[in-house]
Formats: sequence, C-alpha cells, structure tokens
Amino acid sequence: MTYSAPVKDMLFAMEHLARIDQVAQIPGFEDAGLETAQAVLEECAKLCEGVVAPLNKAGDTDPSSLSDGVVTTTPGFKEAFRQYAEGGWQGLQHPQDFGGQGLPKTIGAACVEMLNSANLSFALCPLLTDGAIEALLTAGSDELKATYLEKLVTGEWTGTMNLTEPQAGSDLALVRTKAEPQPDGTYRIFGTKIFITYGEHDMAGNIVHLVLARVAGAPEGVKGISLFVVPKFLVQPDGSLGARNDVHCVSIEHKMGIKASPTAVLQYGDNGGAIGYLVGEENRGLEYMFIMMNAARYAVGVQGIAVAERAYQHAVAYARDRVQSRPVDGSVRGSATIIHHPDVRRMLMTMRACTEGCRAMAATAAAAYDAAHHHPDAQVREANALFYEFMVPLVKGYSTEMSLEVTSLGVQVHGGMGFIEETGAAQYYRDAKILTIYEGTTAIQANDLVGRKTARDGGQTALAIAQQIEKTEAELAASGTSDALAMARQLTAARQAFTDAVAFVSGQAKADPNAVYAGSVPYLMLAGNLVAGWQMARALLVAEQLLQKGQDEAFMRAKIATARFYAEHILVKAAGLRDAIVQGGASVMALPMDAF
Repeated sequence: MTYSAPVKDMLFAMEHLARIDQVAQIPGFEDAGLETAQAVLEECAKLCEGVVAPLNKAGDTDPSSLSDGVVTTTPGFKEAFRQYAEGGWQGLQHPQDFGGQGLPKTIGAACVEMLNSANLSFALCPLLTDGAIEALLTAGSDELKATYLEKLVTGEWTGTMNLTEPQAGSDLALVRTKAEPQPDGTYRIFGTKIFITYGEHDMAGNIVHLVLARVAGAPEGVKGISLFVVPKFLVQPDGSLGARNDVHCVSIEHKMGIKASPTAVLQYGDNGGAIGYLVGEENRGLEYMFIMMNAARYAVGVQGIAVAERAYQHAVAYARDRVQSRPVDGSVRGSATIIHHPDVRRMLMTMRACTEGCRAMAATAAAAYDAAHHHPDAQVREANALFYEFMVPLVKGYSTEMSLEVTSLGVQVHGGMGFIEETGAAQYYRDAKILTIYEGTTAIQANDLVGRKTARDGGQTALAIAQQIEKTEAELAASGTSDALAMARQLTAARQAFTDAVAFVSGQAKADPNAVYAGSVPYLMLAGNLVAGWQMARALLVAEQLLQKGQDEAFMRAKIATARFYAEHILVKAAGLRDAIVQGGASVMALPMDAF
C-alpha cells in the first residue's frame, strides 16, 4: 500500500485555521508564508512517499537486530536517514545559527506528520533528536551548544532521552543512576536505563544521550535529579570523535509494534564510569527534561494523527477494491465493492473525521507555539503560551487515543483479511498502541490537564477557550445553512458539557481529589473532542465561504460533509463524558481493593 501525503488538507489547516499569514508577520518568519509552506510540504512529500514509506513494511518484518553490542537497523534505513539528513529535514524548525532552517513549528509539524505516516519506526529517531536539541538550546552551556548542536541539527549525530530505569517507570523520583563529580568538571555516570528509543543504532556517527542522574548528596525525590550529556563517543577539542564512552547497549526489546525502532537497555559505567557533562545546574534536571518531554509529547500526538492517516488511506483503498455482498438499497444488482455499504462508510467517515479534526487541532496549537516563543508583544506571547500548554495534553492524549480507534477500524474495514498480516492493516494498529503509553501515558496527560492546566488557575484558561468556541457557534448560526446549524447545535452542547466538567474539576480538585482524578481521562477526551470539533466547525465555515466563491468545489464539499459527520457522530459523545466526570467518581472507587 502506497502512501500519499495529504498536502492539500495540511495547507488548508495551515492557511485557514492556523493562520500562517499571521505567523509570517512574526519577526524572523517573514519568509515562512503559505508559498514557502507549500514548497516545503511538497518537497517533504517526495521524500516521505518515495524513500521512507516503502521501508515501513520491511521494518515490521525485518526489524533492527543486536549482535555483540552492535545494533543493525532494517536494510535501507541507514541510506534513507542519510537522505533525510542531507536534505536538511532534521534542522527544519531549528535555529539557523546552528545549521537549521529556522522555519516555524506551523510548517514543521506538517512535515513531522508526513514522516511518521510514511514510517513510524524510522521517524522516532529524528523525534528524539529534536527533543535533545530543544533541551540544549534552552539549558545547555555555550560550550555544550558549540560541541553538539550543529551536529544534531544537521543530522550528523542523533539524540536520545534517558529517563526510565527498571524500578522507575513514570515515577522519576525513584531514579537511581549516579553521577560522581570529577576534578575536571565532568561527572562519571553509573546506572541502567531502559526503553531508550534509538539508544544504539548504525545510522549516525555519534549518539548524544541526555541522561537523568543523581549527584551524591542531592535531595531525595525529583528535586535531586540532574541532567547530563553523555555521548556514545567522546568529542575531541577539534570536534572530531575520540574514544568510546563507557555506555553500552546490553539488549533491545522485542515489541508489539514499531519493531524497526531499536528500544535499548543501556548500561552506564561498567568500566570506570561514563563521562558526562552537566546541563545547566545540578538538581534542575527534571525541569530541563520537561523541555524535551513537552516537545516529544506534542510530536507523539502528531504521530497518532500520522498513523491514523496511513490506516485511513489503506482502508479506503481496500474498500474500493473488495467485492462483498449486495448494497442494502439495491443500487447494484449483484455483489459490490464494500464502500457501497453504510457501515463501511460510517467507519471510513469516522476515520477521516477524527484524523482531520486532530490535524486541525495540532496545526492550531503549532501556530500558538510559534507566537508564544517568537511574537514581539509580551501579552500575545503569554496568551498563546497558556493556550499551547493547555493544548499539549490534548494533542498528545486525545490524538493518540483517537489513533487506536482509527487503526482498529482500519482492521475492521478489512474484515478477516485485516487480521492477516500480509494486508498490512494490522501493523498500523500494533504500531499505534505505544503512542498512548510513551512520553507519559494518557492518564499522565490527563492528570497534567486536571492539575496543572485546569485546577491550578481555577479553570480560567479552559473557560477562555470555551468563550472562543462560543464565538464560532455564533458564526455558525449567522451562516444559517443546514450544515452550519447542525454543527452549531452539537458544538454548543459539547461546550456546555465541557464547562460543566471544568466547574467540577476546578471546584472539587482539593475537596475530593479521588472523584476528580477518577474522571481525568474522560475529561481529557471531552476537551480533545471539543477542541477538535471546534476546528472542524471553523473549517466548515471557511469551506462554505470558499465554495460560494467557486474554489475547489469537490474539496470544499468534502470538508463540509466531514465536519457535519464529526458533529453528529463524534461531538455527540460529549454529554456522556460529562456525566461520567461529574457523577461517576464514586463508582470508580467503590469496589474494595481486595475485591478485584
């Protein structure tokens, strides 16, 4: 099954929802308007469709392997990564001062989606490198930046995040890896890290590990964690590679999906200690690591959109080709292709609407990120930062949970053949499962949304978003078309369900935390559903206006139909989620633990 990048839909979201014209008014982004975006996306599509996508199935059937501490990636990966790096794609969103292209996230996010649709396992290596770059840009010393950033930005070297240990999964307070200060200002690192994506591979000359560890005498818990750069190969003063550092891959995991991505167990310090370099200040490591994690969480949400898009395309192609049963309306006398059948259409429309809604949500969030980090007006930066921070758990949590539903539907569209590996539908389902787990499970995203993003400010940011949605409802009502009015009804009901949930969460978080956090994931799903639906409503309004002008009739009619489907089949879930949040906490905790 070939992959065709949805460039037209990406540009629609970028132009009309993310408003790239406004992003291009920010100093430094003047040349990053729609024309540039289209050129970049079309070029990225060529690489993803022609070079990276054909390796996706091979990565599943012939995954990375480990022998004598050396990881060999899937045949073709090394050559594809070289093309990726030489094309400047690793540095697309990173500063020109370090060899990047300095383009906004609004453009970069679409390219990230394409790469992940083409090959989720392959795209994980650049994703982790992006996080390492962000952490060093924010907290690295001038010396660390000079040593590592250009090589990372150009893709000559790659980066990793080293958080998890055998006894410390998401609870980083339990990290035991040690860092011993040395007279020369370096540290010796000792410990074991697990689940390290691309912790060892053969695609780049060096691997730059960012490692959480404790310095002797540091406070207990998360307040005593520091962050270190620990390269696979030490770097000489002239920038050339020196001796192998004391870090080694002892195994790679055999996984349900993303099989081509080597998930390594790394051992530090078996031969005297791995040499590490402190990032920023001691005991502030978790703060710095959250820079990487936030970048990665958004990117993982985009991965969910990406694999959903690939599964949708695969399912549509099969539904157009597979002949089975007569249509119930008698429109074909004999057996017909299954795309004629109403329930297949329902599944395909669900896949399409969910994917487009989340893509629009992610694009809007990316534009907010660009404004939050680069706009000259401090008030504009602050407002967009609040919006973006609220969006991160939605993009990560809702989009990845959505990808499970969409990839499962993709298997279902195939029927029995979906359960057979040779059709390829099952790979997307298996690959998607990890997305709700790594970089913080859906529950961790939901707890963040409840505690830091809603209860902390008394629901003010959430309610401000609801006010923006209310304005869109008024625009729908003013439009007066049957599609706009249908969307307005469901958007209004969903917004009201959301504000009810916000009142409960912000009002009861301290008084009855178990009841509130029992509904944290439903709250995240309600918020994500609403915001994605809001973007679909905005898309509907734009499509109606452009249709009146005679622009691309088929595309605009499809956009309107998809938005209305979202309203009538997906937004309608909001009321049930509200009831579960507001009324369902007691039943979650009612059964005694020993009764399970």
